[in-house]
Amino acid sequence: MALEILPQVLLEGLVLGFMYALIALGYTMVYGVLEFINFAHSEIFVLGAFVGVEVLFWLQDAGQLAVLHPAFILSLVIAAGMLISGLAAMALERVAYRPLQGGPRLVALISAIGASFFLQDALRLFESLWRNTFYLNYPTLDVLDEVLSLATNLVVPVKSLMVIATSLLSLGGLYYFVNRTRIGTAIRAVAQDPETASLMGIPVNRVIALTFFVGGAMGGLAGVLFGLHYSLVNPYSGFAPGLKAFTAAVLGGIGNIPGAMLGGMVLGLLEAFAASYLSILTDGAFGAEYKDVFAFLVLIMILIFRPRGLLGETVREGRA
Repeated sequence: MALEILPQVLLEGLVLGFMYALIALGYTMVYGVLEFINFAHSEIFVLGAFVGVEVLFWLQDAGQLAVLHPAFILSLVIAAGMLISGLAAMALERVAYRPLQGGPRLVALISAIGASFFLQDALRLFESLWRNTFYLNYPTLDVLDEVLSLATNLVVPVKSLMVIATSLLSLGGLYYFVNRTRIGTAIRAVAQDPETASLMGIPVNRVIALTFFVGGAMGGLAGVLFGLHYSLVNPYSGFAPGLKAFTAAVLGGIGNIPGAMLGGMVLGLLEAFAASYLSILTDGAFGAEYKDVFAFLVLIMILIFRPRGLLGETVREGRA
């Protein structure tokens, strides 16, 4: 029984892991540049999910959902979610964080928590006025509901393949952007030493705003993929994934982009294995409802023996 369900468990773990990795990148990029945690990032993730469902509703109302090619529809939905989420993250940085630069980090942390509650309630208010409900189901795309039977014990939904493929392309593109382009070099320079970067002519505030945009876009992408895969979204959908993605960022090494990817994958696989195997291994004493407890216990053990994360925390000069 345990071996029979293993391929399906691995698939579910990969899907969860890639989603956590995409969200975790928003946390880790902001921490790498400003060295504080943007706790409003989970609401940026939810915003992307709501933008995606609204675009699909708009296409559905216009009678285009069954006419346009599914690839074009998915590209449009993903692009809209990434753009709006990225711009929202930039606006958040300008309004809630930039005025507090140079102040105590606790003040910025409180501002982030306040921004999180504001965005959550703003989404709920808007959807309540616009749709008379803030629990929305993604319209069905027939191509995403298809399944591929690759083996007798492995059924792969097309939407799971879409999540994995899109995440891989996005994570690879981001890694190339940060490490192989001039703008990425500027981001790494500001993360390493903002004062020296400013003296070298790098516009630090604009680079910080761009960092928020990129991190927000990754969160928006994760929100759209979450909605397409799990269908139901609401203003509170970001709390649990956001918390787990933050955990993944810490697990891999906060401020470390490959670490965020690795942490997301580890946490997703741990959660999937715990949900599927806890009941089998404990003879029913513990079920899938304890998967989060198991995953966080493993995290605690790893951080006890390696407190800087699996790949090490990235810090500025003079703080190592």
